[in-house]
Amino acid sequence: MAANENLPPNVIKQLAKELKNLDESPPEGIKVGINDDDFSTIYADIEGPAGTPYENGVFRMKLLLSHDFPHSPPKGYFLTKIFHPNIAPNGEICVNTLKKDWNPSLGLRHVLIVVRCLLIEPFPESALNEQAGKMLLENYQEYARHARLYTGIHAKPKPKFKSGAISESTTALNVDQTNTSVTADQKSITPDVALTLPSPLAPSTTPTKGNGLEQPASLAPTTDTVVSGSAVAAATAQKKECGLAKVHLDKKKLDARKKSLKRL
Repeated sequence: MAANENLPPNVIKQLAKELKNLDESPPEGIKVGINDDDFSTIYADIEGPAGTPYENGVFRMKLLLSHDFPHSPPKGYFLTKIFHPNIAPNGEICVNTLKKDWNPSLGLRHVLIVVRCLLIEPFPESALNEQAGKMLLENYQEYARHARLYTGIHAKPKPKFKSGAISESTTALNVDQTNTSVTADQKSITPDVALTLPSPLAPSTTPTKGNGLEQPASLAPTTDTVVSGSAVAAATAQKKECGLAKVHLDKKKLDARKKSLKRL
C-alpha cells in the first residue's frame, strides 16, 4: 500500500473508520468499495433513483483524495458514461460540495449522498455538459429520452464489490498504524511479512460500441416504468436526505453571516 503514504496517518485512520461505517451501514442506493493498493481512491456504485431517467441503472464513480485531504475537497468522476448536465463527457462531477462549499468536516457519506442527489435534481445553470443542460431547460422529454438511452446502454449492473473487503482492509490499516513503532524496533530481528488483501474491484473497462445516440435501433423500445409504492418511498427518502444535506450547508452559511454581522 505504498500509495497510501501520500496521506497522513491520522487521515488514513479516520478514513478507515468512515469506510468501515459506510460498508456496514451504506446510504440508500450507494455501495462503497476501495482499492487496497491505493487507499486514496474510493469507488462507489450508485443506483439510479426511482422516477428519474437513470432508474434501473448502476453508475460506478470514484473519489480521488489529494495529499492535503480533508483540507481540500476530493475530486469526483463517473466511470460509467452518463447523460447529465453536471457531469462532463470525461466523467468529471460539478457540484458545489466538491468546490466552493467544501468543508473539512464533511465526510465521504455526505459527499456520496450529494452526488446521488444530482441524479434526482440536476442543476443545468452550472452545466459541464452543455448539450444536456440546454436540453433539460428547453425540452425535458427529449432530455429524459437521451438520459434513458445512455442508461440502457452503459449503466448495466456491475460486478459486486467483494463482501468484507473494506472491513479487512481498514482493520489491517488500523493495525499497521498502531504497530508502526513496534515494527520499527523489531525490524532488525524479525523478517518482513507481506500482507496481501483481496482486491475488491478494478474500474470498469468494458468498451462501448460506437455512439449510442447514432444507433438507437440496437436498443429495445423503452416503455414508461410504473413506479411501485416501495420505489416511491425510496425516492422520497432520498429527497429527504438531499434536503438535509442542503440544510446543513445553508446553516453553515447563516452562521458565517452572523459572525460577520457581530464583527460589524
